[in-house]
Amino acid sequence: MTQKFEIEMLPVLDTNYAIFIKCCTTNKVAMIDAPDDDKILDFLDARGWQPDMVLVTHRHWDHVDGLGKINERYNPIIVVPEAEKDQISPHSETIAPGAILPFGAGHFTILSTPGHTSGHIAYFLQEQPTLFAGDALFSVGCGRMFDGPADAMWQGLRELRRLPDETALYCGHEYTIDNIKFALSLTQDHQALKQHLQWAEERRAANQATLPSTLGFEKANNPFLRIDDPLIAKAVDKLGAPEHEIFAAVRKAKDQF
Repeated sequence: MTQKFEIEMLPVLDTNYAIFIKCCTTNKVAMIDAPDDDKILDFLDARGWQPDMVLVTHRHWDHVDGLGKINERYNPIIVVPEAEKDQISPHSETIAPGAILPFGAGHFTILSTPGHTSGHIAYFLQEQPTLFAGDALFSVGCGRMFDGPADAMWQGLRELRRLPDETALYCGHEYTIDNIKFALSLTQDHQALKQHLQWAEERRAANQATLPSTLGFEKANNPFLRIDDPLIAKAVDKLGAPEHEIFAAVRKAKDQF
């Protein structure tokens, strides 16, 4: 099947990915977040791409510190979460969860994914099911709960879990190997994760990304999307507890892993 959008990832900073989306119909280009790394400018120049939009997921420095350079060189529309607009500069538009954002021959649905930061949002590309989750959801993991509360973060992840299994998942960081090792500490006999760990280690040894994942894989294997699975609750001694308490316990265990 011919893809409607070309998506590329570029490793930047320490563990970050810069993500670029090109509409194959209109040749419009969007970026997800803007780390401050000159490799991004070199990447765009080498392809002759000029970003028309930058879609910001949240306010953390490693996702926004490159906005000034990008704005000065390309003057794109910079879209930021409405709830974090006062903490992100420069920007030209704000957007809130529930909105539909046109891009090229497609549209993004804006999803609320609070917890890592209170105003964190994710972008879902409807016409070629793809989730750009920032730091809300990682492959076999999720972002640290800096702002919380646990029930809000879990609710956001539950909403992401409603997306189609075939949805491609792009994240802000390369954390997969550490996430798998933590997940296996909860469910030691998880054969799919053992196989995935071997695959991920081979990929990283070859300096290749472990992303994108798919939401179908994540729903089956990511402990942070399986909070309502008794196996996960039992692993953190929270069997029968409210789901947000189980989520908080799993997140705390990962923080201490």
